[in-house]
Amino acid sequence: MQRLIAFVFLIVTLSSANAAEALPSKPNVLFIAIDDLRDWVGFLGDKQVKTPNLDKLAARGMIFTHSYCAAPVCNPSRTALMSGLRPGSSGVYENNADWRKSPAAKVPNITQHFMANGYDVRGSGKIYHGAYAPPTTYWHDFSPSGIERDAKKVEKKTEKKPLEGTWGNGNFTFGPLSIGDESMEDYHIVDYCLKELVKKHEKPFFLACGLHKPHLTWQVPQKYFDMYPLDQVKLPKVKVNELEGVPAAGIKMAKPLGDHKTITEAGKWKEAVRAYLATITFCDAMIGRLIDGLDKSSYKDNTIIILWSDHGWHLGEKDHWRKFALWEQATRSPMLYVVPGMTKSGSVCNRPVDYMSVYPTLSDLCGLGIPTHVKGKSIKPLLQDSNAKWDQPAITTYLHNNHAVRSEKWRYIRYENGDEELYDHDVDPLEWNNLSKDSKFQSVKKELSEFFPKDNVPDLGKKGAKSKDK
Repeated sequence: MQRLIAFVFLIVTLSSANAAEALPSKPNVLFIAIDDLRDWVGFLGDKQVKTPNLDKLAARGMIFTHSYCAAPVCNPSRTALMSGLRPGSSGVYENNADWRKSPAAKVPNITQHFMANGYDVRGSGKIYHGAYAPPTTYWHDFSPSGIERDAKKVEKKTEKKPLEGTWGNGNFTFGPLSIGDESMEDYHIVDYCLKELVKKHEKPFFLACGLHKPHLTWQVPQKYFDMYPLDQVKLPKVKVNELEGVPAAGIKMAKPLGDHKTITEAGKWKEAVRAYLATITFCDAMIGRLIDGLDKSSYKDNTIIILWSDHGWHLGEKDHWRKFALWEQATRSPMLYVVPGMTKSGSVCNRPVDYMSVYPTLSDLCGLGIPTHVKGKSIKPLLQDSNAKWDQPAITTYLHNNHAVRSEKWRYIRYENGDEELYDHDVDPLEWNNLSKDSKFQSVKKELSEFFPKDNVPDLGKKGAKSKDK
């Protein structure tokens, strides 16, 4: 009898184990992409911006204080992150390069990798660059705007009437709008994701939420501008002759006679900074809605959250605006992870990482294996221990064969024409003193140069049309 009981117990145990293995045991992924958000968030120490929801989310997991884009432009940054190939391997250096005709389309992108490994992959908003949407085979379901395509509901067509204080033209326009949040496209993108979070999913899911703001135009509801009285707005810290010591190749990227000249001569510097702050806070409100929805769902405790922005933004530093450069402001942007059972609340990692780490890290965390074409390294060891050994600097590329290497101490830029910049961030965090010509630092440059990408294939978009996303 005892042997029979033991045998029955063994059979029940094995059956339970097999049943458990058959259930979706892999974690879900909430993949949050933000457009044009620089390091102006509370959790990275900015004292001016109001980002309560981002700060609250950051307090739940690990923030990376030195996270950098693979390219300071929407299309190549997103192509690199999603495909696992750096710009030098894909030829996608600018917004005018169609990545779908590049090597980046010939390897499994991250969504395809998750689909092939049993995930239900869905999303809404700006994940890839809008002009080059991938084939439908990259998703089980995707809604660019968040609007239901098979229903009569459409986006509320309230006139987006600019209010007093609006300035600019074309893409570079900013000012308050006489509408509510529900008339903004990002509101509906979050709505799509909220609907997915209340569904019953039979498989683990990969849910992507791509928010457009704070990308230009900086036009959001009036209430967000009201949070930043103009007389209290502080400009970025700059110095006279910001481009002193910057070589010709860097000045060419800065374009000091472009946006900066236009804005300063019009006396609109403060107004522009205010508009950027207001647009960030609108984005923060959308993040708050999304995370509230996750927390109310049954997936809260088994969902990895990753939040990243495709690159940083200049607001007059180096007499430069927008991205399109290899300095700290254009290349640094927020990134955080919340990994249930792994990341400790309020943890901070100061190691330099770039976004080539995203594909391998999520694959690693979800137990999927990392495809051989992926160029980046998994940062799972850092998520487990923020002080773990890490000898990989962050690498950013802008246009053909122009690269920046960012270690914990140094930023080293080398342009295609041989021009160089070297900054010691321990003493010069604003990158005002270019040390590249000082012979004392030749060994530093030599060591850092070993990390420059070896692949520098021709520019796929060199003969293409000019980008409309500036």
